[in-house]
Amino acid sequence: MIPIDLIQKTAESLMDKAAIEIPEDYLDGLQKAAETEDGDLSSFVLKAMLDNYEAAKEDRRAMCGDTGVPRWFVKLGNDATVEGGMCALETALRRATAIATNGVPLRPNRVHPLWRTDHNNNVGIGAPEIEYGFEPEGDWIDLITVHKGGLFGTDYRMLFPSDGVQGIKRFYLDSLMAFGKRGLACQPAIIGIGLGGSKDICMTLGKRASVLRIVGSRNSDPRIAEMEDEFKELGNSIGMGAMGFVGKNMVIDCNIEVGYCHTGGMPMSVHAFCLSSRRAVARIYPDGRVEHRTDPDWFTPYQRRETVEWEPMQEAAE
Repeated sequence: MIPIDLIQKTAESLMDKAAIEIPEDYLDGLQKAAETEDGDLSSFVLKAMLDNYEAAKEDRRAMCGDTGVPRWFVKLGNDATVEGGMCALETALRRATAIATNGVPLRPNRVHPLWRTDHNNNVGIGAPEIEYGFEPEGDWIDLITVHKGGLFGTDYRMLFPSDGVQGIKRFYLDSLMAFGKRGLACQPAIIGIGLGGSKDICMTLGKRASVLRIVGSRNSDPRIAEMEDEFKELGNSIGMGAMGFVGKNMVIDCNIEVGYCHTGGMPMSVHAFCLSSRRAVARIYPDGRVEHRTDPDWFTPYQRRETVEWEPMQEAAE
């Protein structure tokens, strides 16, 4: 059984790490972008951000004044048990969020949508979000915190199957142009695309594609992996760079995740993680071990499973 105090202690450390230390995979991608950028203002922004990341790590301060919206992804091995149960787990994650908000500190961005009530701790109704995944084996728990930026860097469209890949490209470019021209997201960023599912699942797929995959990873479907490479190049060919200024590095990487959808439609969502791609991961074992890593490793073969073992009616009858 995994002790609840260890879960909260680990969650608190992850909140600090996510806010202050940029993941190495994203940092490498940003440095490569800075080396190839020739737009004056875009180059200035990239250099300033790289300097800022170093200062944040050295001074142990949040890397960006807008610390986004903290959220949690929890993955459990099938044999994992938590002291106090899952409600205790959620309480620990909410408490860790409040502690980090006042300790790092994080900007208390969470308010009631109508009354603008602010508890000054990023905790409220439905906040922070906690999403779950499961794996067939193991007695461990993975805690993943993401401080999601890019407040308006999200869009959705219901396409038709006949729109095909060309329709997907059009909406993708429409979204990137809007993000850049209207200042809806801080570029360059990891872009996540969700294809399929119902509207809510489509949005979830795109969001997870942007925040739960490392730079350079590719979808296990080779055809989708080719699209990811093509879409990264396409996104960097529109003449926009950092913060929407003239440049050629708007997309650090493009990740695509899919889910089966209704035969009559082809839902699509586009998400920008934002220039401060903040995430931190740890696996907790019942014996007290805690292993920190940078790759959320969310999209395992089990998470992308397609069907289920079954016997069709006519075969069962035979």
